[in-house]
Amino acid sequence: MEPILQIEHLSVYFTQYERGFRKKQLATVKDLSLEIAPGQIVAVVGASGSGKSLLAHSILGILPYNSHVEGTIRYAGQMLTAERAKELRGREIFLIPQGVTYLDPLMKVGAQIRKGRKDQEIRRRSRAALERYGLGADTEELYPFELSGGMARRVLIASAVTEKPRLIIADEPTPGLDARAAKRILSHFRELADDGAGVLFITHDLELALSVADVVTVFYAGETIEQAGTEDFACVENLRHPYTRALWHAMPEHGFKAVEGTQPYAGTVQTGCPYAAQCPICEDDCRAEGQIPLTAYKGGTVRCLHPEKGEKYDAGRT
Repeated sequence: MEPILQIEHLSVYFTQYERGFRKKQLATVKDLSLEIAPGQIVAVVGASGSGKSLLAHSILGILPYNSHVEGTIRYAGQMLTAERAKELRGREIFLIPQGVTYLDPLMKVGAQIRKGRKDQEIRRRSRAALERYGLGADTEELYPFELSGGMARRVLIASAVTEKPRLIIADEPTPGLDARAAKRILSHFRELADDGAGVLFITHDLELALSVADVVTVFYAGETIEQAGTEDFACVENLRHPYTRALWHAMPEHGFKAVEGTQPYAGTVQTGCPYAAQCPICEDDCRAEGQIPLTAYKGGTVRCLHPEKGEKYDAGRT
């Protein structure tokens, strides 16, 4: 089955100026690759500042003017240029953002969902979508400021469903929601995937990702450090990177064991492994010049030179 979205070796650079006119290129996303098939939810998990939202903006073609992209993005088998992304946004590719500012504050909900169209078919689809997500027909007459946060997110999802999306990009769509409300929102994403759409779910919450995703891609300081099936997280021995295993141990049900230190800002790590300063198995070659390659290992992929050593360390830790 052909992937809906295929990203190969994506890197995002920003131009900054130092001391007058001296330019500096900051690589905030480096060598990212992933695929999303129809009916599949792929979660990208990482802390704030790891570069996750830049992935969404790269796909949508809405990066700032001082950026440039390397690598390839294909949608339905064809190159996804900024021009093509603009044509597909709101028709086949939909963004569900973490904030509700994407709703026009001066336009009623119904008109926004219908995108200004007034024919009976679009009205029927709009009301059916609202009803599907627990919103009555009267919601169409409300302005965004009259919606709660949860209602606004459901309106954004309803807008996508009305247009029969092929790709949903959900960028931190559950901030401020309790666990029950957040999982209800995620169940809507599962419904969209079950209807044949591909879903890219960007989040900092590993527990939420595991509750709905088929595949988890772990981000750290702008780099993909591991890609694993959701089932791999059932047992820490199945995981491949020291950071991913640290995330597993930090979950409440696994002891809440946090790792000391902080993640470097995406783009500030020039060479070697970005996790080296926190890694308990770091060797001299981990800090060497160049980027650690992403390689296949035990049914997944990992950006680590010594994954077998990490397994031994973690076995002794538990």
